[in-house]
Amino acid sequence: MQVPLDVRFHNVDRSPALEAAVREAAAKLEQFADRIVSCRVTIEGNHKHHQQGNLYAVHVDVRYAGGEVIASREPSEHHAHEDVYVAMRDAFRAARRQLQDRMRVRRGDVKPRTIGPHGKILALDPARDCGRIATADGREIYFHRNSVLNASFDQLKPGTEVRFSEETGDEGPQASSLHVIGKHHLVD
Repeated sequence: MQVPLDVRFHNVDRSPALEAAVREAAAKLEQFADRIVSCRVTIEGNHKHHQQGNLYAVHVDVRYAGGEVIASREPSEHHAHEDVYVAMRDAFRAARRQLQDRMRVRRGDVKPRTIGPHGKILALDPARDCGRIATADGREIYFHRNSVLNASFDQLKPGTEVRFSEETGDEGPQASSLHVIGKHHLVD
């Protein structure tokens, strides 16, 4: 870490053992993300004077080159966070998962989600079991009844919004798969 670890206690007595556990957990985060700039950990208790039944909240704020991860574990109804070490462990696990996810994206291990081309049904020819899609760029794409995946061909109407996978067919561009866009898909 470029900036020393910052550990803060609110309504909790500072404990060398707890602070050592936080330092160890923070050091392990560097295994999952390169170039961590800083880490701030805040440990909060509901009330300083409780000996039992005090629920702990732990907040972990990690800044690394190119981003930030903030993870919290607030007191739960199940009282698992009556133990400050359990609350700390859970918060650092959440921070670790976020760091791992962000590093996978950064390395390119996760494919970005792409949405295929879209358009509207231009015309239908039920006698030939086919139709045409008008794309946003003004092209027409042929599709067959069998390419409709999440709706019924017989219920399609001109103007229905669709997304599709395009390929080259015998007569030019065609949709190999067609999905109706929207919450209420057409069904038989």
